[in-house]
Amino acid sequence: MSRGIAILGSTGSIGRNALRVIDALGPGYEVVGLSAHRSIDLLAEQVRRYRPARVAVSNDDYAERFRSLMDGWDARILVGSESLVEMAKSDGVDTVLTAVVGAAGLPSVLAAARCGKRLAIANKEPLVVAGELLTRIARENGSLLLPVDSEHSAVFQAMQSGKSSEIRKILLTGSGGPFRGASPQDLEQVTREQALSHPVWRMGPKITIDSATMMNKALEVIEARWLFDVPVDKIEVLIHPESIVHSLVEFVDGSVVAQLGEPDMCLPIQYALTYPKRVAGISKPLRLEEIGTLHFERPEPGTFRALTLAYEVSRMGGTAPAVFNAANEAAVEAFLAGRIRFVQIMELVERCLDAHEVSRATSLEELLEADAWARAQVRSRLGREMHDAPRHVR
Repeated sequence: MSRGIAILGSTGSIGRNALRVIDALGPGYEVVGLSAHRSIDLLAEQVRRYRPARVAVSNDDYAERFRSLMDGWDARILVGSESLVEMAKSDGVDTVLTAVVGAAGLPSVLAAARCGKRLAIANKEPLVVAGELLTRIARENGSLLLPVDSEHSAVFQAMQSGKSSEIRKILLTGSGGPFRGASPQDLEQVTREQALSHPVWRMGPKITIDSATMMNKALEVIEARWLFDVPVDKIEVLIHPESIVHSLVEFVDGSVVAQLGEPDMCLPIQYALTYPKRVAGISKPLRLEEIGTLHFERPEPGTFRALTLAYEVSRMGGTAPAVFNAANEAAVEAFLAGRIRFVQIMELVERCLDAHEVSRATSLEELLEADAWARAQVRSRLGREMHDAPRHVR
């Protein structure tokens, strides 16, 4: 069986690893589409190597430079905000791997689902912001949603041992980030450098801060609720500092099935691309005897307020998850810029949720409006607070 793969966000970490996986998989897995927003030089290198039929440059400002780099190239070059949608809908693309950060990737994900494509989802926004809408469209059009996020891939793999109706509990694991074991008081003096020092993973600044606040796990709770169609009360979070057990599923008979592996994104990427088959890959084999001991503990709600908010937001539904996600992105941006303290990230998110009037959100337009409202709300609050009491953050 041949599989035509389009990678939306091919120059990012997930995209680069996906290309490594495809190289190892060999014949039968063909790169037919690649896209980037700013990393035009790397995109040009990828296009020369993989020779896809279509290339998308979603940022108009970089289109001419890319065309000059690819002078004489006969691939179809798509440009602008709609380029990802056009690529996702294209003939010859049966699998869309989406790794586009932010709400910009939502239209292309929904377009792929409407066309019945296999969707390998690496970024959180499709299921956090538009989980109800996306899963409904996927069901109606026979689109298969496959998680690439390591925790959700682990749950998906464990669920092959039973039916959804047989699940008692989903246990999402997380390293606990740099502030595992910290008290709320300890977080008051956290610096930017401390928050960016993750003990296990090497990631971009935004997701590293999300790990420090455990917002990444909070968003994963919302994702899991839609991806696996289970009540949010059946989803729990466990801190697991070794990051070897990527998540677990407890079934009604008492059996607990876990997926284990080295902290490496190549394995969940490969499983999404080859499902339902398993084939030899490039991930490092796990040696439990070298690890020795695995630890698990419950996160402290007072320290990681994001987790408590995630359950409230999931129960609210509608536009609440979109506001939750967007407010966090805006607040993290402010923290990284030195405008607020670490503890103010969740304060801003919570105030934004309190001010929001939740609506059902039956369209992408409503969700994007809620997203924009939340960002504007955070900027407005920041402006008032900076005017009233300016702060200087290290």
